Amino acid sequence: MSPQTGILVIGATGNVGRNVVAELVEQGTPVRALTRRPGRSGLPPGADVVQGDLTDPASLKAALDGIGAVFLVWPFLTADDAPDVLGLIAEHARRVVYLSSSGVDDDAERQADPINRFHADVERTIRASGVEWTFLRAGGFATNNLEWAQTVRTERVVRAPFPNAARSLIHERDIAAVGVRALTEDGHVGAVHILTGPASLTLVEQVDTIASALDLPVRYEEVPPGQVREQMLGAGWPAEVVDGILGHHDSTQNTPDPVTTTVEDVTGAPARTFRQWVLDHADDFR
Repeated sequence: MSPQTGILVIGATGNVGRNVVAELVEQGTPVRALTRRPGRSGLPPGADVVQGDLTDPASLKAALDGIGAVFLVWPFLTADDAPDVLGLIAEHARRVVYLSSSGVDDDAERQADPINRFHADVERTIRASGVEWTFLRAGGFATNNLEWAQTVRTERVVRAPFPNAARSLIHERDIAAVGVRALTEDGHVGAVHILTGPASLTLVEQVDTIASALDLPVRYEEVPPGQVREQMLGAGWPAEVVDGILGHHDSTQNTPDPVTTTVEDVTGAPARTFRQWVLDHADDFR
């Protein structure tokens, strides 16, 4: 990897980061992938897979050698370690592309929920670091619906609250495609890209799409929000985070998620439909 030409992907084994790595490898761009367990990464040949951990910023020093740009996924619910991490990145790289949230409100003195709060805090830290930056403010991730996969496989049912919650879910490959362009092309410095899927679908419509795309008799069964809240709390989710997630989903029953054309504007290809996402993940649901 020649000096200051490579791209470091932090969060390389996640749904989006994995696709960023794969696309960079495919186009022949030198890419280094940071992971805590390189031997288990499953990343494509051609990627330089290295060990590192954001909880130990010093472990990033070797990974940043020869790096000109960084794709950053922040894995924590607070931005407490962000100044140390971004300070180190700024010593080596000139550009950071950060995967943020479409819920960040630039006019709010304090974000309404903890997820958007830490994203806004990380964005603020990146701005202050002096690097060139691009923020990918993504809407709902289609991959979050993989939480339905087990009951679809075993019972052909999706159990969830808020049947009329209308989300413009985005395919992880589309987020990655925009990210790669922001990393490798001019014209994205200082840009805030709002990323969504091509249409807003209610939860019932999402379930119907799974059923029709896979030709499976999948049905929807409504459950009370309180039941889901207790399940999430029991799984260790902080109460404020749970309430923020459920509150947003509830709000989209009356105010559907917006739809943007940013994916097509940046990549030249329309955002993939939810149906396409289901087909791409068919093995998870069958």
